[in-house]
Amino acid sequence: MTIEVRGLTKRYGEKTAVDDLTFTVRPGTVTGFLGPNGAGKSTTMRLIVGLDAPTSGSVTVNGRHYARHPAPLAEVGTLLEARSVHTGRSAYKHLLALALTHGIPRSRVAEVIEAVGLAGAARKRAGGFSLGMGQRLGIAAALLADPAAVVLDEPVNGLDPEGVRWIRTLLKELAAQGRTVFVSSHLMSEMALTAERLVIVGRGRLLADTTVAEFVRSAGHDEVSVTSPEAGRLRELLAGPGVEVASDAPGVLRVRGAGAEDIGLTAAAHGVPLFELTPHRVSLEEAFMELTRDAVEYHAHGAGRPAEVAA
Repeated sequence: MTIEVRGLTKRYGEKTAVDDLTFTVRPGTVTGFLGPNGAGKSTTMRLIVGLDAPTSGSVTVNGRHYARHPAPLAEVGTLLEARSVHTGRSAYKHLLALALTHGIPRSRVAEVIEAVGLAGAARKRAGGFSLGMGQRLGIAAALLADPAAVVLDEPVNGLDPEGVRWIRTLLKELAAQGRTVFVSSHLMSEMALTAERLVIVGRGRLLADTTVAEFVRSAGHDEVSVTSPEAGRLRELLAGPGVEVASDAPGVLRVRGAGAEDIGLTAAAHGVPLFELTPHRVSLEEAFMELTRDAVEYHAHGAGRPAEVAA
């Protein structure tokens, strides 16, 4: 089950929400969909399942447009807006209505309710659900038809730590079963733990389509923090082509271009004592912030550049 996006563009009047996007989401892996607010992520997900029509370009699911599948819910399960539920219905009746109108066995309702941890609240009205419970109900609806692919927009919103961990495990299990998993999130720490591939957009355009490991590695700038009573001498010893050494405090060096092992061996060979030798790897969040620096629609004061004010 492959999701193919080709030259996808969506305009709303003069606003271009999605701008010539091309990427592929493949089965068997969790693909994270990242971008700043207003980057076009939700619009792209709506286009995948036919809730919006593209201005140009195309998107297919397993070789067809979503609406042309005889049983669309069995192809792609979606969570785009968890609160799009009749507030007077219970969780059970909401899912039962979906099942009965799509030829899904009634027994499946109980299965997904149990799977998402809503068994104790199945008969309660959805209008009284917390944000986290609403997310669980939305995920239950996405899984109801046992789809070959899932498209989830911010599934961890409102979940407590246990719920976030559950989502992480669920997504990995779905991918391990050979399903296509496409999930957006603003939580970089979760994407680092969950996703294997990334599609990153900014201002509607594709910025990166790569693995998490490759993306973080390409950001470079791994750094080693070194504390020594002979920091000045060590700095001279480390100086050389490709090595950058900076200092923000007496006795403390920040070294780029040399690994912790090389620094430690150099210090030992010249009798320089070390109090600290700590490698710092670039995180997914740091790499993401660097890539999207010029694609953020609104900047807060104090974030390193002036705030942009909408006219």
